[in-house]
Amino acid sequence: MLSSKPMRAAVEISMYPLVEGYRTMIRAFIERLRGDPELVVRSNTLSTQLWGDLDHLMQVLSREMRTSAEAGAQLVFVIKVLPGIALPPAAMAPSAPIPP
Repeated sequence: MLSSKPMRAAVEISMYPLVEGYRTMIRAFIERLRGDPELVVRSNTLSTQLWGDLDHLMQVLSREMRTSAEAGAQLVFVIKVLPGIALPPAAMAPSAPIPP
């Protein structure tokens, strides 16, 4: 039986568009994730980390991966999911800007 209690989670995701001009696609993906007020989103040059409710995280990632894929480029996503993990204090520090 599934619990009705929300489960916090952390996700680390990297997106690899297999096309030239990939930076624009990556920036757009991250900005869409940052637009969700229920998520904490932090980026660095290797990956993006997200914290929030597990079910909501999965819904947002599914929607945004689909949006990116529908743009036509072949994509690879590498995702790590850590269910049951709380937001660490360091995650509240400002995120690095997305590199050009």
